[in-house]
Amino acid sequence: METVGVTEDRQELVPRAIGDFIAGTMGGWAQVVVGHPFDTIKVRMQTQPSPPIYSSSMDCLRATLKGEGAAGLYKGVTSPLAGIGFCNAVVFAANGFFLRLFQSNSSEPLTLGQKAMAGGLAGGVMSFLNCPVELLKVKLQTQFGAAAVPGHKPYTGVLNCGVRTFQERGFAGLYRGLGITILRDIPSFWAYFGLYEGLKMAFVYRRLGEADGSKSNGIEQFLAGGFAGISAWLGAYPQDVIKSRMQMNYKYKSTREAAQALSQEIKGGNWRVLFRGFGPTILRAFPANAATFVAYEWTVKSLGL
Repeated sequence: METVGVTEDRQELVPRAIGDFIAGTMGGWAQVVVGHPFDTIKVRMQTQPSPPIYSSSMDCLRATLKGEGAAGLYKGVTSPLAGIGFCNAVVFAANGFFLRLFQSNSSEPLTLGQKAMAGGLAGGVMSFLNCPVELLKVKLQTQFGAAAVPGHKPYTGVLNCGVRTFQERGFAGLYRGLGITILRDIPSFWAYFGLYEGLKMAFVYRRLGEADGSKSNGIEQFLAGGFAGISAWLGAYPQDVIKSRMQMNYKYKSTREAAQALSQEIKGGNWRVLFRGFGPTILRAFPANAATFVAYEWTVKSLGL
């Protein structure tokens, strides 16, 4: 839904902000239900040792289904279901806040660049929530078979994982990888919201002859959301590989050390390491983010905003 102005009655900002939060939550839940199995395969491909356990994403999928059943694809889902629902609510609410902030200084409609910038700033805010949620998810997703840490008692669930991580590493342990998460999320959400708004405008222009994204229909929102999801990963995937490795493996003392280790693997001719898990990530990106925006827009409309 396109934000084009700020109402003169400041009291109306409160329901709009609450509406963004509620709609963002619904969008986040839709994203997790649709996308978590793809994410599990992605993380397992990213964090496998060298030489790798799996020859391809399909090999990883087959091994997961054979060894753990369909439930294995939803390992760690509790953390993102609770966390990403909330994180998504925050990022959509933050996006709405920055859009209104930009609009408050001008009576003209916001440019596409301003909308993209609002998305990038919202991504920076979301990083602080994303980091601990994804850390727990990564720990649970990589707790299996040969990837399990010898002598390490397995986590029984997301709460157990969070409590033990805090006991062992303190508050900072839950925010391991925050720096690289910020470097991933700002450009990622800049592209995410920017392309979504741009595609909606393009689709409506083609259909009605006017570039008004607020007049987009469900199919246009579905397509715009799906392609926006793909674009969000194209410039952020290397950062995500570093983040997953750092959060899973404590031998890396810093983001720089994790990046250097990855660089050494690439110098050895193993450039494909940059794209481990890229297939399931892109396969997940379209349906998961299409579902996110459709659920968001539907909720906004249902709330009469």
